[in-house]
Amino acid sequence: MTQKKTVQPQITHDHAGHAHVNCPGHAPCRLCRIEVDHLSVSAGNQQLLHDVNLHIHCGELTALIGANGAGKTTLIRALLGQVEYKGVIRHLTTDGRPAADVRTGYVPQQLEFDRSSPVTVTDFMAASLSKRPVFLGVSQKTREKVMAALARTHSERLCKRPLGALSGGELQRVLLALALTPQPDLLILDEPVSGVDQNGLESFYQTVDELKRTNHMAILLVSHDLDVVRRYADRVVLMQGTVVRQGDPENVFDSDEFAQVFYTRGGRA
Repeated sequence: MTQKKTVQPQITHDHAGHAHVNCPGHAPCRLCRIEVDHLSVSAGNQQLLHDVNLHIHCGELTALIGANGAGKTTLIRALLGQVEYKGVIRHLTTDGRPAADVRTGYVPQQLEFDRSSPVTVTDFMAASLSKRPVFLGVSQKTREKVMAALARTHSERLCKRPLGALSGGELQRVLLALALTPQPDLLILDEPVSGVDQNGLESFYQTVDELKRTNHMAILLVSHDLDVVRRYADRVVLMQGTVVRQGDPENVFDSDEFAQVFYTRGGRA
């Protein structure tokens, strides 16, 4: 399926040679870019990440790829503030100022829960969107919030379904709807369709692509599906304990570094 092209940002460079993106054709973003500079993470005597440098821009889907153990999940945890790190992570507005109150949405690889539970999709989402205990009932206002959230991922029909009765693709669309409420500045997708069938996979990524174009949000994807990355990513970051290559999909996939990671050593994303 042919993908719609996003508006290409205007790129300038600072004195250090780092690229900076201005956001054309829309209102200034709350979060224009995330700059990761010289980031390192260690666990005891083991260094998990070393001198990671990359930028994540609004209106783009940036994909992290690499063999198992390359540090993709560790980088996400650093961005989420779940691990200590050395280096700098900057959240910047269009004019280069620090962005305040940055909102991050996160869709995990899978959700662990009791599939025999009678909890419905509405109950599940209401528990996150309202301070009112679900056992007291879901208010009309909260129901409207749930339906509005599900509408963003074209999942309204799922509202009365038990959570445990959803297919893998349906569940991930519900988790995506929850991650989008309230509207995030950065959306992180961590292997979001692992185990989902082909139809569910295509539906999920078409929705993500639509959200990227209409909301101009920054999206960071970790995926082992290189075909999906090739078709949907605007920028690809190849990791192997650090960033060994980054650029548009064609630039990365045709590189010697990519061949070394995935072919020479038989690595898997």
